[in-house]
Amino acid sequence: MYKLIALDMDGTLLTPQGKITPRTHAAISAARAMGVTVVLTSGRPLEGMTSYLAELGLTGPDDYVICYNGALVQRVADQHIIRSQLLTGRDASAIAHLADELGVNVHGFSVRQGLISPKVSRYTEHESELVDMPINLVDFATLPADERIMKVMMIDEEPLLSRAIAQLPAELYERYTVVRSSPYFLEFMNKLSNKGTGVAALAEHLGITAAEVIAVGDAGNDRHMIEYAGLGVAMGNATDEIKQLAQHTTSRNDDEGVARVIEQFVLNA
Repeated sequence: MYKLIALDMDGTLLTPQGKITPRTHAAISAARAMGVTVVLTSGRPLEGMTSYLAELGLTGPDDYVICYNGALVQRVADQHIIRSQLLTGRDASAIAHLADELGVNVHGFSVRQGLISPKVSRYTEHESELVDMPINLVDFATLPADERIMKVMMIDEEPLLSRAIAQLPAELYERYTVVRSSPYFLEFMNKLSNKGTGVAALAEHLGITAAEVIAVGDAGNDRHMIEYAGLGVAMGNATDEIKQLAQHTTSRNDDEGVARVIEQFVLNA
């Protein structure tokens, strides 16, 4: 029944140590052998996903990846773009100005300049290590208005970020897709970009219906694809919001949650 499995990475596919377990690897390989497409769907850029794509063998002409929370959908082998909906430098400057007013740090991803930030904070260093990209120091106020921006993130300690979120103007949610991907990351994308629209675009490209899709995630940035999929699955370590949205809750990412989903709904269905 299911032809496409969309897997979030951090907190879902990966263990807390950033690993893919042998059981999960075997389940993914078995599903692919049955003709099921498996796509990694992450807030990360492609650079932060390549080692895992290689580990899983998802590097062929029929393999795809969904990056930046759905802002970019592309074929892995030649990086051909299936769908792209981005922000502009004008957007990034406005979000950074608001972040400054709210007392939280900010960074973003530019098509031209990679990981950009006005200053090096703890969480920008963490992002740099996570996605394997250097930090380029850029004053967001100087960005060209038409600079192509994948996403912008407000980043800070959980209490500071929560306080800032409580003060965000309502119109911001009308202008952008706003998702909290972790306690210390709040992400802003093009209004038409989220993991749900990314998975939908790939499904359409492959001739697959929403009913034939499984989406598995744990955090706020997974909400749209869990709502879209025929079977939306929350990890055992997911937020309460995601568990309430999902049709099924599996075990935690440190207890073979992804493997159990694939075994139950694909391999043993």
